[in-house]
Amino acid sequence: MSKQILIRPLISEKAEMLSDNKGQYTFIVNKSCNKVEIRQAIESTYSVSVKSVNTTILPGKKKSRFTRGGLINGQTSSYKKAYVTLVEGEEIDFFGDI
Repeated sequence: MSKQILIRPLISEKAEMLSDNKGQYTFIVNKSCNKVEIRQAIESTYSVSVKSVNTTILPGKKKSRFTRGGLINGQTSSYKKAYVTLVEGEEIDFFGDI
């Protein structure tokens, strides 16, 4: 059984600024994988050369909302985020020919 390393790319204003200015791309990744596995997955999936990988684990946030039935409490899931810096001159095109 092989685990899925890359879950999805993260598309946000901050991620777009990083990709335009510094050549860094942001991905949501499996919490149990390490930097070496992330590097190999990016290089094999997108056919690019990776310069460095930085990771961070974001904790879940507590959320509550008021409804007719009363107060509902919950929590969002925690996840691991990877900032991948590519070698100078390489880029990943997520949107292709839109």
